[in-house]
Amino acid sequence: MNKKLILESGEVFHGKGFGANLETEGEVVFNTGMTGYQELISDPSYCGQIVCMTYPLIGNYGINRDDYESMEPAIKGLIVKEVCDLPSNFRNQMTLDDFFQKRKLSGISGIDTRKLTRIIRNQGVIKGKIVDFERNEEEVISELKNSDFPTNQVETVSTKTSYAAPGRGFKVVLVDYGSKLGIIRELSQRDCDITVVSQDTTAEEILMINPDGVMLSNGPGNPEDVKGASEMINGLLGKVPIFGICLGHQLIGLACGAKTYKLKFGHRGGNHPVLDLKTNKVAITSQNHGYAIDENSLQNTDLEVTHIALNDKTNEGIRHKIHPCFSVQYHPEASPGPEDANYLFDEFIELMEDFKIKKS
Repeated sequence: MNKKLILESGEVFHGKGFGANLETEGEVVFNTGMTGYQELISDPSYCGQIVCMTYPLIGNYGINRDDYESMEPAIKGLIVKEVCDLPSNFRNQMTLDDFFQKRKLSGISGIDTRKLTRIIRNQGVIKGKIVDFERNEEEVISELKNSDFPTNQVETVSTKTSYAAPGRGFKVVLVDYGSKLGIIRELSQRDCDITVVSQDTTAEEILMINPDGVMLSNGPGNPEDVKGASEMINGLLGKVPIFGICLGHQLIGLACGAKTYKLKFGHRGGNHPVLDLKTNKVAITSQNHGYAIDENSLQNTDLEVTHIALNDKTNEGIRHKIHPCFSVQYHPEASPGPEDANYLFDEFIELMEDFKIKKS
């Protein structure tokens, strides 16, 4: 299938389509990970986005049953330099092309992903569309300019009904804003008794479960579009320990009076260095976010900075000065990516232990 990737700014890339023979439109972003494409395409945080992989060969170890981060991919499309048709791995069950066909997803290969990445770095994230080779380019550009970014991504990917992942340890409520299965896996490994609830669950409903702690998950889109989150978080502060990841981190910031803003091209990949201000140690982290907390807006709040990104000095972590609440912008569950920050789940367990002792 001859395909074109057309950007809102007018650039056109010619390539070969793979997966379903469908047109797809979304926000074009890039990811710098060398591996982990299966986790990436099944990560709900990529809802509404077409992802360009900077690593040149994608699909070389196929698709397997174990590395999904959700059962329903929310990604709009994938852009690669070369897609592998003959993967080699003992866990391989199908090719990337087979997976995209089964899931009705569209991809394009054979384009200059280095050039595309430089365009995004210079211009910022931009709308784009993967279309048939015959489509009129001016017509597609006009369509892109007249379309809006969606604002309901969290509602789209969040669970509609609560469900449990039983354990014998601390009872944790996981608020699903687009949660990755990696978070449930890390909590389960620490024997937590997990209840996953929808993004619109109220503080009163959460407290009725009588949890030992609350986890605010990752998720897609603008944190300011998540209605009711600030009210819910403020209703929990001081009553139960809270740990936020990625979007959950931004929502804690907003709830406590901080502001967020959209990054020019976001952080996406498994190779981002972050400084822990408490230990003065650097962790290599997995990241996927297009928004960040404005560090200057933290000055008149009860929040303090705990982590900073070394690449661009943006905020990567906060802690509440009064209540048991902390969060990070990156992904300590590392799916995919390095496990340097895995200790944060242990800190959450310790926070729940300390709070329980003080409470009794």
